[in-house]
Amino acid sequence: MSTAYLFPGQGSQFVGMGADHYESNTSFKATFDSANDILGFDLTSIMFDGPEESLKQTEFTQPAIFLHSVALFSTLEAKPDMVAGHSLGEFSALVASGAVSFEDALRIVRKRGQLMQKAGSDNPGTMAAVIGMDDEVVELLCKEASEATGKEVVAANYNCPGQLVISGYVEAVEKAVEMASERGARMAKLLPVSGAFHSSLMQPALDGLRSELEQLNISVPNCPIYSNYTAQPTSDIEEIRSNLLNQLLNPVRWTQTLLNMMENGATSFVEVGPGKVLQGLVKRTNRKAEISGHQ
Repeated sequence: MSTAYLFPGQGSQFVGMGADHYESNTSFKATFDSANDILGFDLTSIMFDGPEESLKQTEFTQPAIFLHSVALFSTLEAKPDMVAGHSLGEFSALVASGAVSFEDALRIVRKRGQLMQKAGSDNPGTMAAVIGMDDEVVELLCKEASEATGKEVVAANYNCPGQLVISGYVEAVEKAVEMASERGARMAKLLPVSGAFHSSLMQPALDGLRSELEQLNISVPNCPIYSNYTAQPTSDIEEIRSNLLNQLLNPVRWTQTLLNMMENGATSFVEVGPGKVLQGLVKRTNRKAEISGHQ
């Protein structure tokens, strides 16, 4: 009987996130106030009051979701048996496991958001969700669409069985969506994102983050952390560092992560952070899994 704690990534944000906890929990409030001091600007006002357009900007979205997740986790007195985070959420998982300090992770997440937003602006791309097709079929579609357009489109997020997000140049993603629709996908549609995340278009972000991650102080976590890059558990400091860098250009192997957690004894899953996206993905991966959340 093991409990896995999961932390959400970009897309779970909403205006007003954290406001109720901020008013009712002094520990939560202290973490939020500390974040504003560390960042040097009032992130909490963007989270509480918006506007939504600002909160949706990657440079604000990432620290906002991270802050909400970590502040909430710190109020739970939880002792996870294993942890994982979806994309950005891997940083929340690292803090929850004791591998990285809140302050260090917040600064890195802020930088990561800025770099990814700039990479999305400098190398315009997009993402799309494909639902109702096997992973292998979507991978083949991406290959065919890349060959047809001469532009890259790749699998970016393996979210749950039958749900895969693809990423790349606009022309190639649009071609893959068209092909998926023609070949019987239940749904294939472009997503409202600011860049082609988890593809080679994020290379400038990786280059910009490399020195920061090389200097990041990482400790041995107090429980295994499952990496997006490998979908495998690790407690090795240098492997954790390498995985954080590699996830920028490679797919989030979330389906594989959940299956590996289950195989390694996870019977209960707890999502900590805004929204319920990961709870839904757990249910679609294994209907028998026990799942709960703290929003």
